[in-house]
Amino acid sequence: MAGSSSAPTRLSNVMTPQECEPPLIDLRWLSSACEAERQLCAEAICKAAADWGFFQVVYHGISSELLGKMRRELVKLFGAPFDTKAHPGLLNNSYRRGTPPAPSPARFSGPEAFHVPFMKIYDPSCYGPFTSLGGVTRELAPAMFGLARTLAVVLAESLGHHGRSTFYEKCNEKTCFLRLNYYPVCPLSPQTYQPVPHVDSDFLTVLYPDQVEGIRLHMDSRWVVVKPNRDALIVSTGDLLQAWSNDVYRSVEQKVRTKREVERYSVAFSLCPSPDSQIGSCRKPSVYRKFTFGEYREQG
Repeated sequence: MAGSSSAPTRLSNVMTPQECEPPLIDLRWLSSACEAERQLCAEAICKAAADWGFFQVVYHGISSELLGKMRRELVKLFGAPFDTKAHPGLLNNSYRRGTPPAPSPARFSGPEAFHVPFMKIYDPSCYGPFTSLGGVTRELAPAMFGLARTLAVVLAESLGHHGRSTFYEKCNEKTCFLRLNYYPVCPLSPQTYQPVPHVDSDFLTVLYPDQVEGIRLHMDSRWVVVKPNRDALIVSTGDLLQAWSNDVYRSVEQKVRTKREVERYSVAFSLCPSPDSQIGSCRKPSVYRKFTFGEYREQG
């Protein structure tokens, strides 16, 4: 209660997670005319994937103007009435509210999301009344797809594999996904909504994170807060890449905490294979048995 003499004591007992700054990589050097500079950039990407499983990239080729347009479209989309967002024809009927998904607005007021197959972004009827969202998405999603493929090729070639044949065949426009996320203000205790920790279930995720702090990583047996960088996109390596690389690259546990004062929006592109695509380690002896992406997803 405001004005209570015991309030400072209570607040001082709250454990605040330590802030961290994941590796920040300037992707301009990846296309440098100097081979040594290209190699140093590739090595930085691979080291970040191995040590952190999570890093930030700047000069990634996606303009801040385009990202700003997408954020404004997300504000309009998630600000619409529940019945509009849950309409069967909107974004492939992929609206989800809460964790697990809630069937009605009265059940839960936590995070909301649309999980859209990449191929559906080209369907004009997919956007319903949100026609301007369609234009921005059709510009942003392919750019994120291209960035994810570029990074995946670098990671594969570092292990002696031809990146294009490894990931271009497995991960294409028919298999990848775009996820639009909204985290509303949580005006009550931070414990009101307990975010579910997760690891990414794909090869690679490229994330436009908004500039609102909220992402937490489980590093060295503790949760740390990722400090936002207004110019960066976030890249995280998923379980499939960890398995394929035979544990050379890691997949890190993460979660998103809602804020008391401000909303948070994000866009995530997932580099995924088809459900029947077989995942095997690129080195012998293999740490993991071969499995399909579908089998992995069925485990939950």
